[in-house]
Amino acid sequence: MSELLPKRESKYIKTQPLYQNYWFQSTHRTPAKPTQDASVVDVTLSLAGFVVSSILNTSSQVSRKDSSFMLWRDVPEVKKSGLLEVLTTQEHQHQEAMFEVITSEASYLRSLTVAVNHFSKSPELLDTLTPTERHTLFSNILEVKEASERFLLDLEERLEENIFFRDISDIVLRHCIDFRRVYVPYVTNQMYQEKMLQQLALNDEFMQVLKKLEVKPLCQRQPLKSFLILPFQRITRMKILLLNILTLMSPECPMLESVRRAAEAIEEIVHACNENVKMMRQIEELVSLEKRLEFINTKVFMSKSLPLISQTRFLVKEGELNEISMTESRHKTGNTTKPIYLHLFNDFLLLSRREEDRFSVVDYARISRVTIDCLEAKSLVFHLWLSENHKGTVRNFVLGAENESEAQEWVDVIGAQRAGSESRNKRRS
Repeated sequence: MSELLPKRESKYIKTQPLYQNYWFQSTHRTPAKPTQDASVVDVTLSLAGFVVSSILNTSSQVSRKDSSFMLWRDVPEVKKSGLLEVLTTQEHQHQEAMFEVITSEASYLRSLTVAVNHFSKSPELLDTLTPTERHTLFSNILEVKEASERFLLDLEERLEENIFFRDISDIVLRHCIDFRRVYVPYVTNQMYQEKMLQQLALNDEFMQVLKKLEVKPLCQRQPLKSFLILPFQRITRMKILLLNILTLMSPECPMLESVRRAAEAIEEIVHACNENVKMMRQIEELVSLEKRLEFINTKVFMSKSLPLISQTRFLVKEGELNEISMTESRHKTGNTTKPIYLHLFNDFLLLSRREEDRFSVVDYARISRVTIDCLEAKSLVFHLWLSENHKGTVRNFVLGAENESEAQEWVDVIGAQRAGSESRNKRRS
């Protein structure tokens, strides 16, 4: 029986700073290359509404002891090769840009290792959590770490083959399936992870153990939260690194198209993360709203309440208007107003009366059955027709807004949703 080969370890993981330090310095240093725009970095690193910079410690807290970066020109094999004397400035920058993918991945893996081994596998910390809390807090971070390790070892193997990089985009493309598998669920869970951290802040036992872990030297004064945000930071940073490589390549370079495909593949993963987070937030919004809806006035005509939660449904606009009704008496005729609350979704419109934080549903209709029109130009009042409401009958509302712009906004947005619904129905047919 053959002996199992020992697991290969990264050559660079112990020489690189924690990824928190790398990320902070790389996004705040003076750009070394004309293609590296710090403002672009800041914008791209805002994924799905999260703000990364607020999670990291400030520059005064970044460890000077462990914040140095290894450059390609400093690698002993590079110095011995004589390449530095013959390469053009652009060729040298191109090598440095590809080498940064390796060193930054090593930095990232180092921090992930702390996140997994020091925090997620801490028996003392796990004892303070329920199984659900553990899963929500750490999600699939172990799988993320393992994917990073496989990627880094492949990159280092390429470097060992030839100290002068020809290309690394093929390695990125080969690992993109793995990246999508681990990053999309992790980033999607971060909304729940954030809520869980807020809840656990009230758990004294958990907080006591966590503080003991966070002050350990290997954390370098970085909180657990900064470790949990790592995958979110890395997948967005990866795209920037590839674009840097792309801009340093000559138009005639045979690997140009491969690098472009790699950058696009990473962008697709970022987009998938964004879409999933967006969908989960929309569902959470619907769940919260459904708990506050009462269908007392409409259940007479329906066997059950309107099922609100759907993966394809989202809230477009909501707000309170005035319902205007004409009243007649023996002596005079006049108008009375009563508040009415509108929830406009992408596929239907719901009208209700608000009572504190609850909504008693008055009527609703599919958006394709809703027509809206201002009574006159620059009017505060508009007509809303439901050609088929929850009873299957026609209903007409006269609604008033606080100002002209609010009235016009409702007319425009309802009109746009109806047009979109009609367009979707035509495509289906």
